[in-house]
Amino acid sequence: MTSMSFTIRQASLADAEQIAVAHLDSIHSLGAKGYPPDVMSVWGAPRDGGRYRSAMEAGEVFFVAVTGRDAAERVLGFSSHRVEQGQHRTAVYVRGSAARMAIGTALFRAAEAVALEQSANEIHVDASIVAREFYQAQGFQELSRGQHCLPGDIQMDCVFMKKAL
Repeated sequence: MTSMSFTIRQASLADAEQIAVAHLDSIHSLGAKGYPPDVMSVWGAPRDGGRYRSAMEAGEVFFVAVTGRDAAERVLGFSSHRVEQGQHRTAVYVRGSAARMAIGTALFRAAEAVALEQSANEIHVDASIVAREFYQAQGFQELSRGQHCLPGDIQMDCVFMKKAL
């Protein structure tokens, strides 16, 4: 395992395009190991920063792991925290080249800290099949398995998980 120097910081609207690039890299390099081509064609479809800007404007807090400085910064991954239907929720994605370097753990801890600041008792995630072990290592318990309905009525297997805080 090669170490990589990185910094975790709260994301801004200006990071949205790089978050989109890191998200797609993660889906294609790591997520593809657990899903068939029909799921990958929808889950891994090209995207821009619009969805992340909209989420930030609606109150979702994003964190990015970056390497480099200022204009040369590169987003290695991201995490988020939001409250949805009364549940504190998170998601963590890292580029394939940044996997297994403690970046995902650092990103999760930043999102978890926001949940704790908001007096959350637990935090939930709908994990991809390939991310299940990562979330277990962060203290999540598997609740059940199910599917997300992606556009075009494509069913994507996932694992519903919860961590007590």
